[in-house]
Amino acid sequence: MSMSKADRHAKIHAEAMADFDAIQEAQREERTQAVEDRRFYSIAGAQWEGPLGEQFENKPRFEFNKVHLAIIRIFSEYRNNRITVDFTPKDGDNDEMADVCDGLYRADEKACTAEEAYDNGFEEAVGGGYGAWRLRACYEDEYDDENDKQRVVIEPITDADTCVFFDLDAKRYDKADAKRCYVLTSYTRDAYKEEWGDDPTTWEKGINQCQFDWVTADLVWVCEFYRVEEKRELVHFFRGLVDDEPDMRVTQQELDDEPGKLAELHAMGFRKVREKRVKTRSVHKYILSGGRILEDCGPIAGKCIPIVPVFGKRLVVDGIERCMGHVRLAKDAQRLTNSLLSWLADMAGRFDIEKPLLTAEQVAGHATRWAEDHIKRYPYALINGIADPATGAKIPPTTIPYTRAPQIPPAMAALIEIAYTALNDLLGNQQAGEELQPNISGKAVELIQQRLDMQVFIYMSNLAKSMKRSGEIWLSMMKDVAVEKSRRMKAVDENGAPSSVVVNDPAYDAEAMREYVKNDFSKASFDVDVEVGPSSSSKRASTVRALTAMTQMTADPEIQSILTGLAMMNMEGEGLGEARDYFRAKLVRMGVVKPSEEERQQLAQEAANQPPDPQAQYLQAAAEEAQANAKQANAKTIDTIAAAGLKQAQTQETLAKTQGAKVGQFVDLATLMRDAATPPAGLQH
Repeated sequence: MSMSKADRHAKIHAEAMADFDAIQEAQREERTQAVEDRRFYSIAGAQWEGPLGEQFENKPRFEFNKVHLAIIRIFSEYRNNRITVDFTPKDGDNDEMADVCDGLYRADEKACTAEEAYDNGFEEAVGGGYGAWRLRACYEDEYDDENDKQRVVIEPITDADTCVFFDLDAKRYDKADAKRCYVLTSYTRDAYKEEWGDDPTTWEKGINQCQFDWVTADLVWVCEFYRVEEKRELVHFFRGLVDDEPDMRVTQQELDDEPGKLAELHAMGFRKVREKRVKTRSVHKYILSGGRILEDCGPIAGKCIPIVPVFGKRLVVDGIERCMGHVRLAKDAQRLTNSLLSWLADMAGRFDIEKPLLTAEQVAGHATRWAEDHIKRYPYALINGIADPATGAKIPPTTIPYTRAPQIPPAMAALIEIAYTALNDLLGNQQAGEELQPNISGKAVELIQQRLDMQVFIYMSNLAKSMKRSGEIWLSMMKDVAVEKSRRMKAVDENGAPSSVVVNDPAYDAEAMREYVKNDFSKASFDVDVEVGPSSSSKRASTVRALTAMTQMTADPEIQSILTGLAMMNMEGEGLGEARDYFRAKLVRMGVVKPSEEERQQLAQEAANQPPDPQAQYLQAAAEEAQANAKQANAKTIDTIAAAGLKQAQTQETLAKTQGAKVGQFVDLATLMRDAATPPAGLQH
């Protein structure tokens, strides 16, 4: 007996709740530390949260946040050297379609919040150890009821360390092997009621901040639940009358739904050649509250869970996935620095000057003057003399004792130095990379920068893995989104210039004498590559220095011109954009730089509209004249040869006639001689 929809939803909800509880129980400690790390470097006062802050209650609590500066530097390095995906053919045969995918992906990035999504995911991964973003198929114009075309958008997921969870069986970094994923979203109670129309039943979110800035908001948590559904189906392949055409693919489900389809195929001349049992995969999306399934969204576009995780540093220890960012290991050194310097400031504030030790009788009547001395700066202070209690005689003034400022313990000075050294070691000695030394060579600057880059490279490398996964998910979704025939879509080339491409466009190959579909997404199968190099901000400057040095190694003017143009293309600075464009155009015309599609069309148009060169016209006319003269000379030669042949024929004819005449004469002479030798008939015996 089949289950009803309500019973099936209740079962799915119960399984999801149990699975989510198991995931949170296993990852709660790691994710809680990730939240603490992000608060530690980004929120004022967070470095004193916990028992350390309680020990310094009612005392100065200063923060010398060197961790924040190190994190900001990593962010800046990434934003100055962004990573994007590059689609490459698996068989090396469909380069044009790969370029189309590159352009469409860049266009989708620019059209949505992709840059914000990447930045947020990377910053949360570097700060706390875990970040994420999502891909979603949406309509191009949700307000146009006649426009059903869709594109893929890339959206940020904030607080991913407390809101994004994959099933525990997913072992890969990019979670491509995950079967389930949970994404939590917060609503206010009023917003929840307006959206879903019932009393809120919040999803249990067990990972929270260790301390809230003010008070906890009255939030209701709703969960997006993605579940991979796989099944096997039987596929039949039929071949038509023409063997060169690809086989027709028909599923068993299609044959069951249309009983007459098999007979129709046989009537059309198709014959079954083989069958195969294949696995199909889809991703089903649900929206859950703590009490029920709020919405069954059905299968989504693509065959991948559209959530991309980003790890700062990822480890698996004791079978548990663990993560950390750039903050975790530097927290103790930062806390030690804060506490020592706060203690030192407290000591300096309480014992800033030496104070005399006097009795009450000595300052009686002068207390106000003593109190105002630091403001009015009296030239001298007054005290009363002291009388001998036994005789009443005045005692001569003696040396007045003073308070002494406490000396800094040697251990404190040593600890401060150790704390600073530890911070520099753990954070990468940021000062060395940002100080400009007057007598340091450019090569030394590069070496310092490369040493700092080693602190950054692991985060850039992990981001590259996530970007690759993002490209794979995007391509999978586009196969289900870009299905319209001859659909024109916006693309962006490598230089950021917009263009347009037509996908699923019917075309005809005259050479092969067959029809085909140009830019067919249903057959798009590509590898996704990303390029990760040193994230040094001086990389372009290093290139310019190398090119400038190479110009001194050659005397060829053409090579020097090429090297100078390449150096100008890599120059950075305000107002150099037009100069870079000029030298790029020059190098494109020289054939040094590969032109983009727009540049290729522009060059073709310029060549078609360019007036002919007078010298080229003269040379062309001279060449044509020489060709004509050659043809005329060739014709005269042919005529001469023909005339010579005619004369030779005439000569042979004359010789033949002369020889024939001579032969006739010989015949006549022989006849006369025969007649002369023969006697008359009467004289014969």
